[in-house]
Amino acid sequence: MRIWSLHPKYLDTKGLVAVWRETLLAKHVLEGKTKGYKHHPQLHRFQKLSNPVAAINQYLSCIYTEGMARGYNFKKEKIDWNFKKISLPVTNGQLKYEISHLRKKLELRDKEKHNQLIVQSSYEIHPMFRVVEGEIEEWEIQ
Repeated sequence: MRIWSLHPKYLDTKGLVAVWRETLLAKHVLEGKTKGYKHHPQLHRFQKLSNPVAAINQYLSCIYTEGMARGYNFKKEKIDWNFKKISLPVTNGQLKYEISHLRKKLELRDKEKHNQLIVQSSYEIHPMFRVVEGEIEEWEIQ
């Protein structure tokens, strides 16, 4: 499971579909609708919040918007749109790690997206995050 801190516009088709499906799975975990993945490291930043389900719905809303912009058929009703927007911190070290990780994936899967990504000098993040100083997040498995 990978819940990216980067903006989903950088993901290739496989990556965007995967983050949609995996975040829906994360939502089920946070709602107590599945027994698996309860302790998955990617969920830690959501689990510690006062309303993790609302936060994951907010996260999904951006993925949904990106999917619709690309003509995908993501189901709007999978998201509870009555969330209050929040802002979560993400370290600049985590972002550097994710950029490197995504570059490696795209180098194998989507040369065109990879070539677009490697010439970037700065990257947008998912709109629910704000960048803070720090190393790779403690929950990240390297």
